[in-house]
Amino acid sequence: MRPFHIFQSWGKALIGKVPMLSIEITRECPLQCPGCYAYGDSHLGSGGPNLRSVSDHRGDELVRRVLEMVDEHEPLQLSLVGGEPLMRHRELTKLLPQLSDRGIYTLIVTSGVIPIPHDWICLPRVTVAVSVDGNPEDHDVRRKPATYERILGNIAERKVNIHWTVVRNNVEQAGYMDRYLAFWNAKPEVNRIWVSIYTPQIGEESAERLTSENRAQLASYFASVGKKYPKLTMHPGIMAAFVKPPAGPSDCVFSRISLNYTADLRTRVEPCVFGGSPNCSECGCSISMGMHWLGNLTVAGPLRAKHLINGSLSVGRAFNRLRGRNENIRSAESRSDYDDLIQIEQ
Repeated sequence: MRPFHIFQSWGKALIGKVPMLSIEITRECPLQCPGCYAYGDSHLGSGGPNLRSVSDHRGDELVRRVLEMVDEHEPLQLSLVGGEPLMRHRELTKLLPQLSDRGIYTLIVTSGVIPIPHDWICLPRVTVAVSVDGNPEDHDVRRKPATYERILGNIAERKVNIHWTVVRNNVEQAGYMDRYLAFWNAKPEVNRIWVSIYTPQIGEESAERLTSENRAQLASYFASVGKKYPKLTMHPGIMAAFVKPPAGPSDCVFSRISLNYTADLRTRVEPCVFGGSPNCSECGCSISMGMHWLGNLTVAGPLRAKHLINGSLSVGRAFNRLRGRNENIRSAESRSDYDDLIQIEQ
């Protein structure tokens, strides 16, 4: 994400379009990671359905519906998440070339539990990010069967980004972060290393939450190791955003310029990809922090990029009302009777 993307987003918002679109492309996942927000009971709203209970789509129907959503919203960037997106690797193999041809930047976020098709890697504007939550002694317990050994086999001779969600003990253990970054920075398959911070829900008390001191310590650490680990993408502006994140969804550029749908392709995930009631004052989402930094860039005098976007959103909403465009959230469909969910042996 670069500053010129802010101005592209401004133009999209001005005509009532959404710059960023995220789709939970399947409700299936062979992992049962503790603390996974996607399968939380409040992810789709308190008292509502959860990701495992909504219906989802397969085959050509899934490809067609996703392309229809892209045609409707005309995003600059599309994130395909889950569940585990590679449970729909056959559909994605049909879908990704079409998205690339349309000029859509597409991000697939996977656990790495399933081999990444070689054909995806050479597609322009397609990025695959593999979630690796800490060093093997933590990650392999948390994310089995997507262990280090399995991930390394499934990314061999590909190019991927590594995404790390930092939790408290990662910061407080001496040498832990250096060991992680040294390992992945040395891998020829790794293009970039992205870092997020664990984002709790409001009222959550857990050992994974970082304290304010942890966040400051983390920002200081990343500022000192940028040259040592060149694959680490941690701009000083993003580090500043980690220390002082948006106060709430209304102050979050990412929340305001993105739409997020769950696997039925009808139900919205709000206020952002986390769903439920995320504690924005402790947000650590790398995309949100990047947009927060870019939104605070000065355009002229006191005018900042986020002021242009906020004004454009108001104009865009008025434009949509004139067009009679329906922006209401639709209710979740009931679960389809799929009884052939794919299972992966641990």
